[in-house]
Amino acid sequence: MCEYAIPFAADTCKRPAPEIPILFLVMFMPDFSLAERLLFALLCVPVLATLLPLANLNHWSFRIFDFPRPQIAALSLLCAVSNYALLQHGHWLFVVFEILNVCCFVYQLKEISAYTRLSKPEVLHYQGEDNGRTVSLITANVLTGNRRFELLLEQISRYSPDVVLTLESDGWWERQLAVLEREQGYGYTVKVPLDNLYGMHLYSCLPLRNAQIRHWVAEDIPSIAAEMQLRSGEWIHIYCLHPMPPSPTEADTSTDRDAELLLVGKEIAQNNHSVLVFGDLNDVAWSRTSRLFQKISGLLDPRKGRGLFSTFHAGCPLFRWPLDHIFHSSDFMMSEIKVLPNIGSDHFPVYGKFQFAPAAGAVQEKEAANTEDKRQAREKIAQAQPVKEVVQEKYTDNGR
Repeated sequence: MCEYAIPFAADTCKRPAPEIPILFLVMFMPDFSLAERLLFALLCVPVLATLLPLANLNHWSFRIFDFPRPQIAALSLLCAVSNYALLQHGHWLFVVFEILNVCCFVYQLKEISAYTRLSKPEVLHYQGEDNGRTVSLITANVLTGNRRFELLLEQISRYSPDVVLTLESDGWWERQLAVLEREQGYGYTVKVPLDNLYGMHLYSCLPLRNAQIRHWVAEDIPSIAAEMQLRSGEWIHIYCLHPMPPSPTEADTSTDRDAELLLVGKEIAQNNHSVLVFGDLNDVAWSRTSRLFQKISGLLDPRKGRGLFSTFHAGCPLFRWPLDHIFHSSDFMMSEIKVLPNIGSDHFPVYGKFQFAPAAGAVQEKEAANTEDKRQAREKIAQAQPVKEVVQEKYTDNGR
């Protein structure tokens, strides 16, 4: 496997660190007690966490604060209330930062409000009987070192999805999941066992054709694209994704992740097919990139107006946000979507059931990309120097 190096964003080095002025203020407060200085430092944290993502820089130290918006909102409110309750002398510096924390709370709440009951659902709820146009799936980041495979098999047996996608699955996981092919009718498979945390396995009860293993921006980060036949005989397109996240241990920047999502979005928009996109996108639903992906692709998010559906980190209830996604074209309605119980991974699996309903496309509104959105998408894609190499094809039009 080749390493894929992303250069550090040059403009990040030219900007002064935003925390320096605040540290300067904390150090030179001769009239404040230690407790007051600590409180002021705490008041600064939500403000910094809110301001850094606004810089629109790709380095992980900026992009990481896209993720914990619910937690930042809660901390902002806690800081504002604590400052009001603990300090009565009303020093102007504390008053200013108390107001800033209230503003941060309102802003963060606004950013995530689409994924709460405060907003109208983006996708119509289908309440009819299952039929030949019904399709269900489970997407699960299994965590390569996790050995609780039986927990995932229990979920698959319970929900009997038409499609199962596993992420971070290597050769060991492939052997444990072979029972799906032998005994449970998942006769169509695309397998990419890898030891680099980016392996993936697709198991389908429904026929596949033109299945491809794609490498959009990095040679060691695969994705799967295929056509799938519903029981009604109609064909839809599916994309299974797991791009690399911006983090100090994986990618210095979000460049590759953003480009992969936007390349997929552009292809979907150009082909105008009925589509399901699912997997661990290593991005939260409310981020700038996810919103741009929806605009470019024209896809809908069934979670909007229904809840956060947080899937990561399974072991940390206080620090949990939605990284595992299911998007679809406007000719689908949502029957059910839920986060499933823990399978021993750091991610919870997600189950979704959808109804293909072409007539729904006329009433379900999708947000269109404007000229500025398209320009941003082109720039992000160009920064990544995309590979977009098809390395394997299965289930072509000529048969299996």
